Formats: sequence, C-alpha cells, structure tokens
Amino acid sequence: MQKIILSVTILVGFVSLLACKQIRVVSDTTFSKSVPQVIMDKMYQEIKTPFKYGVVCKHPDSTKLMDSPTIFRENNVWYMAYIIFDGKGYETWLAESDNLLQWRTKGRILSFTEQTWDANQKAGYVSLVDINWGGTYAVEKYDKKYWMSYLGGNTNGYEAGVLGVGMANSNTLTDAHEWNRLNKPVLEAKDIDARWFENKTIFKSSVIHDKHQTTGHPFVMYYNAKGDTAKYESIGMAVSDDMEHWKRFGNDPLITKHKGICGDAQIAKFNNLYIMFYFGAFWRPGAFERFACSYDLVNWTEWNGEDLIASSKEYDKIYAHKPCVIKYNGIVYHFYNAVSEHGRVIALATSKDLLSNPGE
Repeated sequence: MQKIILSVTILVGFVSLLACKQIRVVSDTTFSKSVPQVIMDKMYQEIKTPFKYGVVCKHPDSTKLMDSPTIFRENNVWYMAYIIFDGKGYETWLAESDNLLQWRTKGRILSFTEQTWDANQKAGYVSLVDINWGGTYAVEKYDKKYWMSYLGGNTNGYEAGVLGVGMANSNTLTDAHEWNRLNKPVLEAKDIDARWFENKTIFKSSVIHDKHQTTGHPFVMYYNAKGDTAKYESIGMAVSDDMEHWKRFGNDPLITKHKGICGDAQIAKFNNLYIMFYFGAFWRPGAFERFACSYDLVNWTEWNGEDLIASSKEYDKIYAHKPCVIKYNGIVYHFYNAVSEHGRVIALATSKDLLSNPGE
C-alpha cells in the first residue's frame, strides 16, 4: 500500500510539474507580445544620449539638404551612407571616418538617371548591417553581393510624385561608385496587396537579416508609408527570401499615431530584445526621436517617456529626427538629421560628454 501511495504521489508531482511547465510556456508566449515597463525603463537608460556633440556632416552649399545617415564599419574604418537633396531630387553619397566624429566625403553611389522609374529620386539605405547592440556594424553579403534599399521615383521635387522601394546591389562596399539597381521597384503603393495605410506612397526603408526567421523569412524590411485615406505616415513591414521579391507582412501598421509621422525605423538587438529607433513628427509639435521594443520583431511596445532626441540647439531648432544609433567602445552615438533655417545637416548626440572629455 505504501508503494502504491508513493507511486501515486510521484505521478501527481510529475503531472503537476508538466502542468507548471505548460503554463510557463503559454505565459511566455503571451508575455512576448508586450515588453514590461521595467524593461523599457532599463532600455532607455542603456540607449539615451543626453550630450549633443554638434554637427558632424554638412554640405558646403547650405541650399543642398543632407539627410538620413546609415552607419557601418569595414576594415576598421567607419562609413556613412547619406542622401543629398539638391532641389531636383535625392542622390545617395558615401563618407568615411576614423573616429565617428570627423567625416570625409568619398562620392556618389546612387545618382540621377534619365527615363527610368527612379530617375530623380534615389535615397539609399545600406541593408544587412549587423544589428547587434555594440556589435561589429559590419555589412553582410547575400548571394555574394552587398545590398541597399532606396526610396525611388521619377518626379522632380522633395519626395515628390509616386514613390516606391527600389533595391540595388554591389560587389564592393566602400568605393564611391554606382551600385547596380533592379529595373523596377520591389514595393509600390499601387501594388495589388498594398494595405490601407500604404496605398498612397512609400518612403524610407530599412532591411535586416533575421537569422532566427521569426517571421518565417530571413529578410525583414521596415518602412514608413501613407495611405489614400490614412493621410499620415505609419511604419509597416515586409519580408523576403531573396532580397528581390518582397511581400507585405500583417494587415496593419506596427507603429502609428493616426496622425503626423512615425518613420525611418532602425532595428538593433540587445540580448533577446529588439529595439526600434524611429522618429515622430506633428502628432505633437516638431520632429523628435522615439523608440519601441519587441521580442518578436512584430509586436512593438512603444516608449512612453521623454524623447531620445528633441530640438534644443540652434542647428536643430526646427527638427531633430531620422535616427541612426550605434554603441561602440561603451559609448552610444546617436546620429540624426538636424534642421534649422541655416540648413539640413547630420548631427550627433552621445551617451558621454565628448566635448568636455575629448579623449574618451
């Protein structure tokens, strides 16, 4: 009888243990759709950059607008892909730096063309940069090529006409030369599967390699777009298996305020947590930097505290927006587009005061 009682006790305990494990799995699955406030608070402390270093890149001609930096590293040299608007449209340029502070222009990598779908707009953003927080920031190849998504269109003017997402590739990464472009956009507002929030126009894109294939696909694109009835910009998502053919993911925006702009997403990964840096504009005054966090690249919890970057200096008093954020040697570098009546430039804020402590 004692053996029977003991056996039953062990069995009940084992079943209870399995039940607890099952509850834990279900709980973790549900929990993963949102990030607790305590984690959001810790991430803010990790990524905040309260010290504005100043302007690090500007065009000699203040009438030409500099915009949208993408930072990466190759052979111990830092590179910045950025875009220039000259009144006609966007072209993409490349610069290099030894220290992230002083930058040297190398030249164009996407230029104006004639009689193409993207003749007057080629605003490029280097793809497949290492997203690990404090990582290498190296650019990964796919199919033996480097890749870049870009905002494309053929109408003169600032983000004018019908815009779409183009893809370009190159066998080399750090030379100033023209990248090879696909002959048609990979995403357009007029696509049959365009969703309600993106069927007017599509703007900036950012492409990462998700090695875990959380969505079932290795490549994930985030982009901001505007709809016919949704006359505001929201952040949406698309996926691909080969960098050339893309399909929308989900039915609704990932980040939206249903007014103004949420845009220019950049993804970083901190342990098992993903961070989305993005900017907000016009759902309250001005333009400013925000962030959100996710466990699965799909469900995002927005930060409800103070801005990462907001206008406070002469050079960014109109707008402070369009982020590219990295961590290197223990310092967070937050590059952003700064706008004042004196022009549109690339500015930098950091987690340590590099002006008072230049040796750090």
